[in-house]
Amino acid sequence: MFDLTVLGEWLEFAIRWLHVVTAIAWIGSSFYFIALDLGLQRAPGMPEGAHGEEWQVHGGGFYHIQKYLVAPERLPEHLTWFKWESYFTWMSGFALLAVVYYHGASLFLVDPSVADIPAWGAILISLGSLGFGWLAYDLICKSKFGDDNTRLMILLYVLLVCMAWGYTQVFSGRAALLHLGAFTATIMSANVFMIIIPNQKIVVADLKAGRTPDPKYGKIAKQRSTHNNYLTLPVIFLMLSNHYPLAFATEYNWLIASLVFLMGVTIRHYFNTMHARKGQPNWTWAVTAVIFLIIAWLSTAPMFRTDPPDEVLLQGGAAKFAQAEGFQQVSDIVMGRCSMCHAAEPGYEGILWAPRGVRLDTPGHIARQAKDIYLQAGITHAMPPANVSFMEPEERARIIAWYRAANGS
Repeated sequence: MFDLTVLGEWLEFAIRWLHVVTAIAWIGSSFYFIALDLGLQRAPGMPEGAHGEEWQVHGGGFYHIQKYLVAPERLPEHLTWFKWESYFTWMSGFALLAVVYYHGASLFLVDPSVADIPAWGAILISLGSLGFGWLAYDLICKSKFGDDNTRLMILLYVLLVCMAWGYTQVFSGRAALLHLGAFTATIMSANVFMIIIPNQKIVVADLKAGRTPDPKYGKIAKQRSTHNNYLTLPVIFLMLSNHYPLAFATEYNWLIASLVFLMGVTIRHYFNTMHARKGQPNWTWAVTAVIFLIIAWLSTAPMFRTDPPDEVLLQGGAAKFAQAEGFQQVSDIVMGRCSMCHAAEPGYEGILWAPRGVRLDTPGHIARQAKDIYLQAGITHAMPPANVSFMEPEERARIIAWYRAANGS
């Protein structure tokens, strides 16, 4: 008989794997083409309409690449489109958001100490914010305000800071930073789906019909591609942040997220300048290091907000685990074997904060973490690490029996 919880965990793993693989493909091609574009040079004997060329060596061979700002005089029969990497990255990311944060909303999305809202309300806010992000961004870019790239980037940064603060007022710290990453990634993928690829298709259609393509479509696509280039590194940071409580579980988590976007700009500025053969602005690394140190300093602020009482934690999905047969025994086991690390003030030497922000020092926290306790200390022996607290096989069996009793299996 299949264990649905175990199958669900493997489903999450599979989606996460797909998300990482497609993200690598998208980010890799994006960074490559930005570097290629910046490194293009004029050379004698180039075809009419060619903007620049680049010679590259890789894999034992040489590549001669030429770029046309509008289009070549003759369109080749075969064109390679770079779009599916972006589409599948977003779709797999959204699937992961649904499986982890929507399905487990009471544990990962909603934090009663932040905003005591129902799970369905939090999910609607999540979905609405992603749609709002693209609509607001696209309208700003298409407005007269978007004609000045510097002014545009400043306004977009202000929008991201506002969203960072707003998310922390609604969701748990972990979900807030991840949603800021999803908000930004949605803009990036929509740029490809709604602007870059459609503009390129317009140019291709004009060429096939014998019309001269309008260069404005390439200019617009270039602007959106540049935005994606500067947003990529912050998105990666935000997606990884859910594993690090020092990033998401502090009073200034929204400010940390805001500073991460500035680090993305300084790092990309270094590489973009270098690829354009305009020198090596090493000062950007010093600025990045200073911003990172400020982030580390901000992370030492007190963990934000006081914990809600157990009667609040035991509401929703956690209630059935607290009421299931064997809960008292499991609570004693977990507090004896796990709470020396997973506590507000860990007692285990070298552990300063509860790993991944997971607290297991009250019945309410234990009930809310039922699934992870079952998987990591019952089905598998991942916890405690190296069994440092000597959890007995009989105790693991009690955890399994309790969890299955709560689920009626």
